[in-house]
Amino acid sequence: MKDCFIVSVTDAEIKREKEKARKLRKSQWWYRQKARGICHYCGKKFHPRDLTMDHVVPLTRGGKSTKGNIVAACKECNTKKKYLLPWEWREYIERLSDSAEV
Repeated sequence: MKDCFIVSVTDAEIKREKEKARKLRKSQWWYRQKARGICHYCGKKFHPRDLTMDHVVPLTRGGKSTKGNIVAACKECNTKKKYLLPWEWREYIERLSDSAEV
């Protein structure tokens, strides 16, 4: 397991980033992301209304509400990913694949 990185994020910072995400959610950029209909994590095709906004690096882990950190994800992947960082998510998926092969 890799070293954990602890980032101290205040409630005020999270609130500010959530407000930025709400604004991005209303943008044409976000509508185009959802219109593609593809989950960033599992790669499956979904109706745009079934995709959610996910922060690749979660706000609670120091992520920001920027176009480079926000992706469209299916509800199942978004729920499973929770607050994991990208490398933690990859390890989680690899563990699932390994256990499925047994």
